[in-house]
Amino acid sequence: MGTQDRLGLHTGPRTATIALLGLGLTLAACSGERDTTAAPPAKAAEERTAWVDGDRIRAANETPGEWLSHGRTYDEQRHSPLDQINTDNVDQLGLAWHFKLDVDRGTEATPIVVDGVMYTTGPYSIVYALNPVTGELLWKFDPGIDRSIAGRACCGVVNRGVAPWKGKIYLGAFDGRLIAIDAKTGEQVWATQTVDTTKNYTITGAPRIIDGKVIIGNGGAELGVRGYVSAYDAETGEQLWRWYTVPGDPNKPAENAAMEAAQKTWFGDVYYKQGGGGTVWDSMAYDPELDLLYIGTGNGSPWNIKYRSEGKGDNLYLSSIVALKPDTGEYVWHYQTTPGDTWDYTATQHIVLADMEIDGDTRPVLMQAPKNGFFYVLDRATGELISAENFVPINWASGIDMETGRPIKTGLADYSDTPKLVVPSPYGAHNWQPMSYNPDTGLVYIPAQITGHLFEDEGKVPAHALNLWNVGLLPMKIPEDPAALQAVGQQFSGKLLAWDPVKQEAAWAVDYASPWNGGTLTTAGNLVFQGTADGRVTAYSADAGELLWESPANTGVIAAPMTYEIDGEQYVTFMAGWGGTFALVAAGAAEDIVRRQSESRVLTFKLGGKATLPPPKNDPITLPNPPALTANAEQIEAGRQLYHGLCAGCHGAAAISSGLVPDLRYMSDDTHAMFNQIVAGARADRGMPSFVHLLPVEQMALLHQYLIKRSHDLVALHDSREAE
Repeated sequence: MGTQDRLGLHTGPRTATIALLGLGLTLAACSGERDTTAAPPAKAAEERTAWVDGDRIRAANETPGEWLSHGRTYDEQRHSPLDQINTDNVDQLGLAWHFKLDVDRGTEATPIVVDGVMYTTGPYSIVYALNPVTGELLWKFDPGIDRSIAGRACCGVVNRGVAPWKGKIYLGAFDGRLIAIDAKTGEQVWATQTVDTTKNYTITGAPRIIDGKVIIGNGGAELGVRGYVSAYDAETGEQLWRWYTVPGDPNKPAENAAMEAAQKTWFGDVYYKQGGGGTVWDSMAYDPELDLLYIGTGNGSPWNIKYRSEGKGDNLYLSSIVALKPDTGEYVWHYQTTPGDTWDYTATQHIVLADMEIDGDTRPVLMQAPKNGFFYVLDRATGELISAENFVPINWASGIDMETGRPIKTGLADYSDTPKLVVPSPYGAHNWQPMSYNPDTGLVYIPAQITGHLFEDEGKVPAHALNLWNVGLLPMKIPEDPAALQAVGQQFSGKLLAWDPVKQEAAWAVDYASPWNGGTLTTAGNLVFQGTADGRVTAYSADAGELLWESPANTGVIAAPMTYEIDGEQYVTFMAGWGGTFALVAAGAAEDIVRRQSESRVLTFKLGGKATLPPPKNDPITLPNPPALTANAEQIEAGRQLYHGLCAGCHGAAAISSGLVPDLRYMSDDTHAMFNQIVAGARADRGMPSFVHLLPVEQMALLHQYLIKRSHDLVALHDSREAE
């Protein structure tokens, strides 16, 4: 099992820049806030700023005080050898400094620290270069993302970070550009457009760089695109190769043998007309010895295989781990975690490489805990499945057939004829938030979650005029009664899960009231660091899961922390900022737990730190005075369908916002008066896209009436609680 022929086909299972360096300025006005208790500035960076190459990344453990690539090392273990901060003294951690980002939205980056400078990103792909000892802004690069295209993203205007290489910082911008920035000055060196801007492509992931090739994918499967991953020359921005993840038009020649093989697993014509999906929007890892690049691929477009592929076929290479040659993009092997995916069970989640002893032999393995709920251990040389077990409760499959490598489906998730409550939901048993691996404990630390979703067939090929998301499903009927909504929210929960990948069982777990907690970092100090949805940053003992330290963050924390050392002092940094798809769409169902405004900051801690955060934002909300409701029940239901097809992805299910974007139940008189103009694009420059091409005026009226009804519901709820 797990063999491959020489074609590499798997035959078994499976610009606005503020340049402030060296000016010695006090930058309170630029940073938004400045901590005057911070330590003295770090030593000046070496003359060759951010001069990172492959040799330096491969030797990262020789300079453990730096964080040179997205997962610190090519194997993406997110484990630091630093141990100055450890189980004995972590309770002495205090805030060293904090830096306010420009936009308060989802913050997902892992900072880079190299040659005495921290490089990180915030919403709308803004890049910041900071002094890692003081938090002082050195320069800022704003790529000038057109706010009107915010609606192209399924999951917020987020960015997961940059990559350094030979004096430049590389950014995958939200609008699809790959940009090279001078690491010293923050000035743009070159920019290359990597996507067709007439389609709903975006970039939110961090680039990886291998031997001078900048590797980047993109997102957009929910809105109808064809996935691919590409390599660009780091010096010039020239495209060197591109590997598509799903086949294109079958009436045209396939790009390569891998696409010819994939074509046999797709049916009909909807998939290639609507893109097919399979976007490579996040995870990658690299093995220098095998010279293999590993990518994770996403869901189909549409989600529902009934319409995407006539209800049949594995649909390669959706929801797959794929090994490619980084020099050429040549396919080597694949393993498909969810053949024929119809639930948005992407395999874009964090991929971790390690060498571990299994059955008495040391094996080179690849580990992934994708959305579908199984923890996979593969031989990373061949793609052979070594083991797989579910790490949270699931109902769509009972296990993995070790002979075929395929899931054993239960039928409980087949919604082709009747609606089904499926676990996990599209939020996944584990989403993009990175996990980490500690070679000392042998455990993987997963930000796991338990969620369910009621899937219901839409009854036709999805029409963009009725459903912006290209999924082939009816909007989930989120209850609008407060008690019923609370009951739904109670079905959502999260865990910090320490998983033994050899025994395929939990070593320990910490339960959280909400999903959507932060990625993890583990260190040689026997620690696991994680931020939480309820607004804390925490540290646990890596061997036993004992909570040893926590500190407030003023907002939900979803990014993975990182650590570095300068002048003999260790620091731990969290990027704080509530956001992402769960926060936008579903947090209203658990609003007592996670409904909050975002405050996007860099938070850096050290032993004995004395800085303090300002009080959290607590803007008062005035009860609305909605206009009269004039629609009948049938019209309100039509408006509800329109809202959940077009608006819930940002403004929240059942019109309950998580606080990241306006809660439309609280619209002012002026907003009600301007409703049609706003829907048509009057506030596009603020990130509210135009829907004039999707909604005729009569449908705008139905949508408006549904929101007026939800506003009246809110007032009635307030009055009933006051009467109690």
